[in-house]
Amino acid sequence: MRQDVRMGHVVLFHSVYGLRPATLAAADRLRAAGHEVTVPDLYGVPAAGTVEEGFALLGKVGEDAVLDRARAAVASLPPETVLGGFSMGAGVAGAVLADRPDAAGLLLLHGTGGDPATVRPGLPVQLHLAEPDPYEPPEEVDEWRRAMTGAGAALEVHRYPGAGHLFTDPDVADHDPVASVATWARVLAFLAGR
Repeated sequence: MRQDVRMGHVVLFHSVYGLRPATLAAADRLRAAGHEVTVPDLYGVPAAGTVEEGFALLGKVGEDAVLDRARAAVASLPPETVLGGFSMGAGVAGAVLADRPDAAGLLLLHGTGGDPATVRPGLPVQLHLAEPDPYEPPEEVDEWRRAMTGAGAALEVHRYPGAGHLFTDPDVADHDPVASVATWARVLAFLAGR
């Protein structure tokens, strides 16, 4: 049985696109379920309209600056905050875990994240991925899964056949409404500790 994830605070890191309406809507969905949610803007500029523009923004801001901003955003949050993110933001959440050993959980949407060396035994981790996913090759996901489980994470992996990479975002071509509904039901159950 996995440890109780129930907690009040969640941080959601945006995708490579930047802070988009879908990320803000996700935060509102979690707030409606009783969670406090922080949604940092890791770029500080308007969101990109295409994934290519998003990668250009990331290149301009720089990965180190993005991680510094993420760490600054969680510095005043409770130690047991759930770390979550979308695609690139999942990787950011996983990187921040190294500095937050008491995190209540790791919520990974559209991307893997987290170094198994930073995972405490029993850490609740939930992953949601398209199947196939162009950014997450199956062999890399399998290797990550084995390493996280070997490190003691209480790992749940949910795959969504035929969905596009960023399938919870209704403003991109990847959107899959059926997969999105299933994802949010599973996320809310995860955050409620069920």
